[in-house]
Parts: sequence; C-alpha cells; structure tokens
Amino acid sequence: MKSLEVLIVDDEPAIRQVLAAHLSRSGCSVCQAANGTEALDRLSKGDIDVAISDIKMPDFTGIELVRRARAAGIETNFIMMTAYASVDTAIEAIKAGASDYMIKPVRNEEVLHRLMKVGDLRRLSSENKVLRNLVLGTQEEHFSFASPAMHEMNRLIAKVAPTDSTVLVTGESGTGKGVIARQIHQNSQRADGPFIPVNCGAIPENLMESELFGHLKGSFTGADKVRKGLFLEADKGTIFLDEIGELPLALQVKLLHVIEEKTVRPVGSEQVKRADVRIVAATNRDLRQMVDEGKFREDLFFRLTVFHVHVPPLRERRSDIPGLVRFLLQRGAKRMNTLAQIAIDPDVEEILATYDWPGNVREMENVIDRALILAEDGRITMADLPIQIARTAPAKSGMQLADCSDGLREQVRRFECAVIGKAISEAGGDRRIAAQKLGIGLSSLYRKLEEFETLGLLQGGV
Repeated sequence: MKSLEVLIVDDEPAIRQVLAAHLSRSGCSVCQAANGTEALDRLSKGDIDVAISDIKMPDFTGIELVRRARAAGIETNFIMMTAYASVDTAIEAIKAGASDYMIKPVRNEEVLHRLMKVGDLRRLSSENKVLRNLVLGTQEEHFSFASPAMHEMNRLIAKVAPTDSTVLVTGESGTGKGVIARQIHQNSQRADGPFIPVNCGAIPENLMESELFGHLKGSFTGADKVRKGLFLEADKGTIFLDEIGELPLALQVKLLHVIEEKTVRPVGSEQVKRADVRIVAATNRDLRQMVDEGKFREDLFFRLTVFHVHVPPLRERRSDIPGLVRFLLQRGAKRMNTLAQIAIDPDVEEILATYDWPGNVREMENVIDRALILAEDGRITMADLPIQIARTAPAKSGMQLADCSDGLREQVRRFECAVIGKAISEAGGDRRIAAQKLGIGLSSLYRKLEEFETLGLLQGGV
C-alpha cells in the first residue's frame, strides 16, 4: 500500500496505540490525537491524507470534527469509528463528509482494507485534477488590448461564445489563435466540459483518422487496443482543430460528415457514435485560395466559416505593443521567479514599439523572455535584444548611424559599432561580459573591434 499520512483520533489511549502500531508496520505514517480539538489543530497543517476518528469524544463529536474540517477547507478523508451500530449515525457521518464508517471493535485487516480504498480514491481524484487542468486548461491572465481592431474582435468573441456555432479563427502565425479558441470555450455553455486542442499539421496522415475518430482493437497493424478518439474525448466540450488547412482531402470529407451528423465512426467499426462537440478551427493559410486550387473542400469551407474571427497582426495595431510588452514582462518575470522590478531603457522601448514583429505575440514573448534572462541590475538594455531587432533601431535613438547618403554596409557597420561600444561600456569595460551579453564569442568581438579600428569608427574608450 502506498504510504499514507494517517491521523488516529480516539479518547482511549489503548485503541490509538494498538491501531497506530499496526498501521506503522504496514507502511503508513501515523500520528495521534486524544480529542477533537487536538485533531483539528493537527489537521490544519494540511498534510493528513486520512483521519480515522471515533464519533463519541469528550469535547465534540467526530461528526462535528468532519464538519469543522470541511468548513476550514481541509480535504482530509475521514473514516469514522463508533461502538454504536446506528444507521442514523452512519448516514449523518456520510452527510457531514466522511468517506467511510466502521463499527467497533475494528479489526486491523478491515482498517487496512478501508484505507486502501480511500487511498485509491484520493489517487484517482488527484489524477482527475491533473487531467482536468490539462483538458480544460487553466485560467490564465488575459491582456486587455487597446486597439479598436482588438476591441471589435473581442466583441465578436463575446457574441459567438455562448452559442454552439462552429468558429474559424484566422491570422498569422503567433497571433494567439489558440488563446482565442480557449477564450471562446471558457465563455461558452460548455466551459465545464473538456477542451481538446489538436494540431492537424503534427499528426501523421496515416494515423490522423484513428486519432480523431478512434479505432477498434485489431482494425489495423499496431491497433492492439481500442482507442476512443479525440472527438469522443471532447464530448460535451470543444475540440480545437489548429492548422485545419493541413487536413488531407480524405479526412475533410469525414470531418464534414461529423459536423453535419454529429456522429463519428471509429476505424474498423460498423457502428456510429454520437459526438456532442463544438468545433473551433484555426489556420494561418488562405482557405478561400486553397478552395480555388482544389486543395480544400468548398462545402467544408462554408461549414467552418459560419462565424469567422480574424486576429490582426501586431504591426497593424501598434497601440497594443507598449502595454503588451509590459504584460509579457511581468508574466515572464513571475514565471522565472524574478522578484526584482525590471526596467526597460527608453531606446529599447522605442525599438520594440517600431519593430514589425513578423512572428507576432509569440516572437515578442520569446524576445522578452530572452531579455529577462540576459538583463543585469534589473534593467533591459539594447544589448539584451536579438541582433536582428537591435539593428532596426531608428536614428533618433542615439545610435551613431550614417546619413542616408552612405551605403547599406557602411550604415550597418556604424550601427554594430555603436551597439558593441554601448555593451562594453555597460559591462564596465569587460569585453568578455560584453560578448556574452551580445551573444557572440569573445574572438568574434575582437575581430569586430579590429575591423572598426581599421575603418576609423571606434570612439575613445572602446
């Protein structure tokens, strides 16, 4: 039996000691309490798995102990003991929240059997919580966007979420289409049901039908057991079909049937099963163009676009960028257990606000996380940014760029010189630290410095 933390509560010392000795030999960790007050004090620590408690005690009853424990948010399971074989008492104990009930005198073997049952229930409950968090997803903090385009998108989400309508979410890679899908689910009447995300581009084509609709044992080579399928796993909830444009034509026909008939047929089965599932799909591809090219079924396209939500890229809603940077900065610092306040240099803020963000929110989050790792003394500087972003610094940010009459190579050299000089200055002249912050080797740094010196670009002190 898996080790359990057990509390024995009884006003008779002999009963406590005999029971404790037997449970200890069986691998349990045991502590004792002589009355309800002592028991409640011990239970308040929150580490007791099961309490085996007498019902009749000098200060208050074991049933009252259960009630007080539950009122205090204590999740310990209770097994009650009494010398009185009263059905009414048993019912009262169970109603109060007890898991089981035994009549004195109790046999050691019976106690172990009851403990095993309660332990199994606790383990199952714990596993269900983990699975529920995986399936339903956790409620994360949401950023409140400032741009009119995102306000309109949120209005559409609020309209469609309470319905059972199929939704197609479109937008460039990294715009947060998965977040939108989860938001639709969490604000729907299916919020208590499962949310099953499926990346249609990540499942091998020969396994996709089985993954989505399930299969019977022996229906194909390697099918050594029955598989339920993701549509049936999502029953009474939402299935999120990401990268729907990657779905093969043969599977598009079957998906259309599921949408229209609300049933699925597992591979190898002659019977159909009802699937009460809401579908939210997403893609970064132009499905209308794919229809014209014969790569996507037009009838499925019309079924999926009953309600269309488009997520605009960051470069089209720059008013969202400053606030989003701060939001991701705070969330990243919390995730990395960075307790200190993080500041951003003004020139860094300017670059982040003017950068086009081709990878959208996902790229921004990666850049912020990288900067948090590299930042020193609680400040993010130009040297903490990836070079492809730092190179986009506008002239007014103080970088020593040549005027537009210079060639591109000359301007890039001047900019690199300015960035390297700033990194060395911030590192107190330590070129090894400067190279680490720039993400280049020390030998590469020295080669750059020699090149700049030959061209007469170095400033004094570098």
